[in-house]
Amino acid sequence: MSKGQLAETAGLARETLYRSERARAGKAQGRVREMLEIISRVSDWAGGKEQAMAWYRAQPLPAFGGRTAEALVKDGKAGAVRDYLDHMAVGGFA
Repeated sequence: MSKGQLAETAGLARETLYRSERARAGKAQGRVREMLEIISRVSDWAGGKEQAMAWYRAQPLPAFGGRTAEALVKDGKAGAVRDYLDHMAVGGFA
């Protein structure tokens, strides 16, 4: 994944990760960390990191009106995705 694709997936401006002072900023670091945490959490049951990324970017989540995890993280709702994953991990329904 290129820096531009990573920035887009995390909901950041493309140039953010190409400029070191912006890439080190709290918002950029936090957004990328949230994205990677969610992908890491689903990688085991998704079948690997590539499948987890596909899930993150494309799988509509019924509990959020069909929005994807990517869309939710971009809107600053990574905590809601983590809560959803916690709920699903203990046998909850979507």
